[in-house]
Amino acid sequence: MSESELDRRVRAMRRFSRFYTARIGALREGLNDGPFNLTEGRIMYELTHRDGLTASELVRELGVDAGYLSRILAKLARQGLVERVRSAEDGRRQLLAATRAGRKAFAPVDRASQAELRTMLAKVAEPDQRRLLESMDVIERVLGGHRERATYVLRPHRIGDMGWVVSRHGTLYAEEFGWNHEFEGLVAEIASKFIRDFDPVRERSVIAEKDGRPVGCAFVVRDSARVARLRMVLVEPETRGSGLGRMMVRECERFARETGYRKMTLWTHDVLVAARAIYASEGYRLVEEERYHKFGKDLVGETWEKALA
Repeated sequence: MSESELDRRVRAMRRFSRFYTARIGALREGLNDGPFNLTEGRIMYELTHRDGLTASELVRELGVDAGYLSRILAKLARQGLVERVRSAEDGRRQLLAATRAGRKAFAPVDRASQAELRTMLAKVAEPDQRRLLESMDVIERVLGGHRERATYVLRPHRIGDMGWVVSRHGTLYAEEFGWNHEFEGLVAEIASKFIRDFDPVRERSVIAEKDGRPVGCAFVVRDSARVARLRMVLVEPETRGSGLGRMMVRECERFARETGYRKMTLWTHDVLVAARAIYASEGYRLVEEERYHKFGKDLVGETWEKALA
């Protein structure tokens, strides 16, 4: 990634940060105009909603300096809002807890925050609410540095899916490899032919869904009476590394094998390193290479095959 592109993305993140903090009132002197600042409010929220927290756990989860947290806890303790108690399981561990006074002081702040967000969401259409929460989930997972064990649903295509297939192929390959509009045009032609000539007995579409939205796809089309072709395999960036690509390839192979095909073939390019790794590990063999200029780039096209019988 070029420095200028990275700078542009940094500016975009800072712009979003300014917008969001202003939108939720994070810059007001008190959280929801209450007696707590933002950090104090976060601490009180955790201590009133969770039991058995230690100071080190708060440091890790809130991302605050240990010394700064210690000073805030001391202030809240002097006000009678927070106390330290010994763990019943391990007397050496000191746990943090909100006192009865602390819970009483934070309750109206918590209710005000809930009401403010409820009012904000009420002004947003239902489909946009879902998009908003999905986007927030992506941000949390990407910046949180962890991937949960995702649950995917593999289903056949339905009306509207092929538009998504074409759009995501065009967008992702342009962003990640710099391919031009010719590639999107090719995918559109393949998708159009698939819909027009679709044979449900001999062909199969696999659309992967997560939380009700498409995150991947793969297709089996008839190449000949004995040969099936794997086409338009795509995995959204947010799901990469989860095993979804391999799952879709295996589902396509299962269908092809049960349908009576003896061989699976596919066309890919040497720059698609992750996809090639899946094909190689699943038993496909590279049988042909061809150099050419396509999609605005000098590329090496590859044909891979796998015996299914």
